[in-house]
Amino acid sequence: MNAPRTAPLAAFHIYDTTLRDGSQQEGLTLSVADKLAVARLLDELGVTYLEGGWPGAVPRDTEFFARAATELELRTARLAAFGATRKAGVAVAEDTQVAALVDSQAPTITLVAKSDIRHVRGALRTTGEENLAMVRDTVEHLTGLGREVFVDAEHFFDGFEHDGDYTTSVVAAAFDAGAEVVVLCDTNGGMLPHRVTEIIEDLRGRLAAVGHGNARLGVHTHNDSGCAVANALTAVRAGITHVQGCVNGYGERTGNADLLTLVADLQLKMGMELVDPDVLSEMTRIAQAIGEIVNMPVGHRAPYVGASAFAHKAGLHASAIRVDPDLYQHIDPRDVGNDMRMIISDMAGRASIELKGRELGFDLAGNQDLLSRLAATIKQREAAGYSYEAADASFELLLLDQLGEVPQYVDVESWRATSQLGRDGTLESEATVKLVATGAGEPERKVAIAEGNGPVNALDLALRAALRDRFPMIDEFELQDFKVRILDAQHGTDATTRVLVRTSGRGLEFQTVGVGPNVIEASWEAVFDAYTYGLYKSGI
Repeated sequence: MNAPRTAPLAAFHIYDTTLRDGSQQEGLTLSVADKLAVARLLDELGVTYLEGGWPGAVPRDTEFFARAATELELRTARLAAFGATRKAGVAVAEDTQVAALVDSQAPTITLVAKSDIRHVRGALRTTGEENLAMVRDTVEHLTGLGREVFVDAEHFFDGFEHDGDYTTSVVAAAFDAGAEVVVLCDTNGGMLPHRVTEIIEDLRGRLAAVGHGNARLGVHTHNDSGCAVANALTAVRAGITHVQGCVNGYGERTGNADLLTLVADLQLKMGMELVDPDVLSEMTRIAQAIGEIVNMPVGHRAPYVGASAFAHKAGLHASAIRVDPDLYQHIDPRDVGNDMRMIISDMAGRASIELKGRELGFDLAGNQDLLSRLAATIKQREAAGYSYEAADASFELLLLDQLGEVPQYVDVESWRATSQLGRDGTLESEATVKLVATGAGEPERKVAIAEGNGPVNALDLALRAALRDRFPMIDEFELQDFKVRILDAQHGTDATTRVLVRTSGRGLEFQTVGVGPNVIEASWEAVFDAYTYGLYKSGI
């Protein structure tokens, strides 16, 4: 399950707390199977420590550690269990939650301890001296059992600003008792980078005075002030050698420091060799895979791993990128497993379209007439409501049309969709599609009628039914997402509508766009283009 206890301590710790602190994000719930799957991906990422949760306090976490003992083979990461120091007035050997930490079999245990005297008195309802004893007793008990112990000094930075002497005494007590690392926590997420540096430097001087000048310190930051990553980076510059965070910035409130951004910044910007470059190049894939498991997809604008991280829209950018991609990119996207992407919009010039065509496999260099026509067409269509930023498939079909190579699989005679309220009060929707299948054989007229959950679903089912005999692979494509946007809301129910459809199947995932005076017409265009594109990419 884990690296042996005798393994040498790494020079720098990447400590992931996605499975514990990250799971406190609103709307994020992980089953035990989810936690095991995420843990394997975090191990691929090369984290030094993987915090699995709070055994004894959370039943799912207790089960996770029990299953991890036999089901989890970690190659690089060391499993850590999270818990609290003994309760006030309770002997450490009799504290059931401390016993649960031992029973978890985790070789590393991270204890949360109060370091702000206000929380000691107000939340724990005990004295400062008893809190120090709770820290010492629990650390000594666990290290005596052969466990590696870290201490998370909760509310450290706020506590230090209020009473630096007491907060320092908590840190010193943890080191005196044998803690390997004391982690300075910005629990409320309100610190700014300059104060983080100042406080760490002050703490270092105080610890040196009591014999712990070389002790290993860590940092745990939250993003409430928008500075989680910046605070962690400035802490590293101040000598911190243990950073905690969550993949994709998951976490309570505004989230924890994004561990992926941290690792990329430390390695690519600050020159620290934390993970193998081949591992770093898997970062985007791992971020997306974890996002799918936890049902919290990676944000498009996420640094390094987001879909828009290396996306270029302005024509000025495109002209420069055509000469040298590095002119408008702070790193090579391939270093983190991402890719440059050209966005086609009304800002697009010929350079943008040429680069986008190259991205899609078309060599448009030198074809100035075609590039000019495409640029003019795109600007006209975007003015009418189309958006190709997230609809690469529709753009490729438009490009094929301009090249005279757009695939023609069917001639549509007509389609219609109706809805009516049934006798039992439910809405009944029906659609009819009439077309002539012209591709892959002799022309053949097809008429299909289908009922669906609303008119758009009925149209989708009827179109599938009309295509199925000639193109049976159509059933391998599935509509994954459906977004509707009203473009000129001031016109009310008569407003122009844009529909974006995401489709997957046969190893593909792509998006198409449709625009019309109502949602049904816009949806028909987006869905029809989706099946056309799917057939085209299937080699039909």
